[in-house]
Amino acid sequence: MTIALERPTKKSRSAQIREQLGYPIIDTDVHTQEFEPAFLDYLEQVGGSQIVDKFKEQLPGAGRFRWFQQTPEERYAYRTARPPFWGRPTKDTLSLATVSLPKLLHERLQEAGTDFAILYPNLATLAPQIKNDEMRRAVCRAANLYHADIFRPYSDRLTPIATIPLNTPEEGIEELEYAVKVLGLKAIQIPGYVTRTIPAFEKYPEEVQREATWIDNFALDSAYDYDPFWAKCVELKVVPTTHASGMGWTPRRSISNYQYNHIGHFASAAEAFCKALFFGGVTYRFPTLKFAFLEGGSAWGASLYTDLIWHWETRNPEILQNNHPGNINREELRELFALYGGPEIKDRFEELGSGLGFHGKYFAPEDPGDLNEFAAAGITKAEDVRDRFLNHFYFGTESDDIRVAYAYYQKANPFGDRVKAFLGSDSGHWDVPDITAVTSNAYSFVERGIFSEDDLRHFLSTYPLELYTSLNRDFFKGTAIEKDAEAYLASVGR
Repeated sequence: MTIALERPTKKSRSAQIREQLGYPIIDTDVHTQEFEPAFLDYLEQVGGSQIVDKFKEQLPGAGRFRWFQQTPEERYAYRTARPPFWGRPTKDTLSLATVSLPKLLHERLQEAGTDFAILYPNLATLAPQIKNDEMRRAVCRAANLYHADIFRPYSDRLTPIATIPLNTPEEGIEELEYAVKVLGLKAIQIPGYVTRTIPAFEKYPEEVQREATWIDNFALDSAYDYDPFWAKCVELKVVPTTHASGMGWTPRRSISNYQYNHIGHFASAAEAFCKALFFGGVTYRFPTLKFAFLEGGSAWGASLYTDLIWHWETRNPEILQNNHPGNINREELRELFALYGGPEIKDRFEELGSGLGFHGKYFAPEDPGDLNEFAAAGITKAEDVRDRFLNHFYFGTESDDIRVAYAYYQKANPFGDRVKAFLGSDSGHWDVPDITAVTSNAYSFVERGIFSEDDLRHFLSTYPLELYTSLNRDFFKGTAIEKDAEAYLASVGR
């Protein structure tokens, strides 16, 4: 039986808006779904039939679906976080098919008024978190091969990320070189963290080790030196982006409510990674390297930017000297205690610890410790915080997320700057049932007075162009927006 599909006979409102704007619209976060039978063929080529069998037994990320197999008592006993359910927009068959069919996505992207999209296939976002080393590396390799092949004919408007595992810098470098040099992929996604067992608990059974964990964000207090990986990103001219999830972290382990676990989890994981990059000095040591954080919005970025400057201004090494226990005039303090103190402190002044606390003997005035926690980031003034942050970090934001107002509210942001939020629609997931509504949603920011026209251009076009041409000025060469990218580069003198 042949099904006659009715395709749009008139331009969507988004496409009409795109024509009026006159500049390219770049969506930095469009999700796709692998066609599993075809992907398994690639996985078998990479890892053999045994890897395929293991993959089918327990899909990557399947640990989060343990909840469905457990009894209510087991969920309570293990504090198993309730996972998502019904994650695809199924009512509109066209939208459902768009998620998996590159040719259809290519066609509908133009209907949506979007000129170019960076793709984040769902399996690719999960693959770097696979615990088993052999499985993780095989799935990442197979995913990169599969996506490079199926999207190659549509590279004028679509480019998939290469998924890069980072349990060690060596495995990251190996897959990065293969993805870029062999497959020709030019956008990458790295995990925002790796969960590792706390060393003191490695002697315990696996069940205990699984819970006694710490978050390694690759940049601060890490188990490895990841500088060789960051250097390889610069060498290969690729921008690290992350789509990290905080689901299942300690405050996101409701056993009954997925919404409780979901709200804010992308932002939470992204903030942890962003802080590590900043305080670990990555943006200081690699001044040309930029990072993008997807799906967590940008309100947290605006908050973190302000918070970092506030902490520098109130906790920098010079200011901290005001808190040094060695500053205490104990004779003056003794007189005040004698004059104003009650019977409970009579004749007991010598028992007083430093700073009116109980720990004077542990933190002696002559041993204040390392006070400069901004040293690795190379911070000597507030302007350095601005430069290490705003010159390096970009924040994917959905087209209906009005909290982007915080990122663009220049009157409130330090130094009157925008925080670099750009369009990352999250199309393909349950919260974006219609890809053709993305541009019109974003334009409503102007209609509602949240954005100026200039803000909108930065959100839809300028910041994506700035990010992806920062290391690779030819990123958009051969695409539908090649001339627009060249015009942008000329306008900024590059």
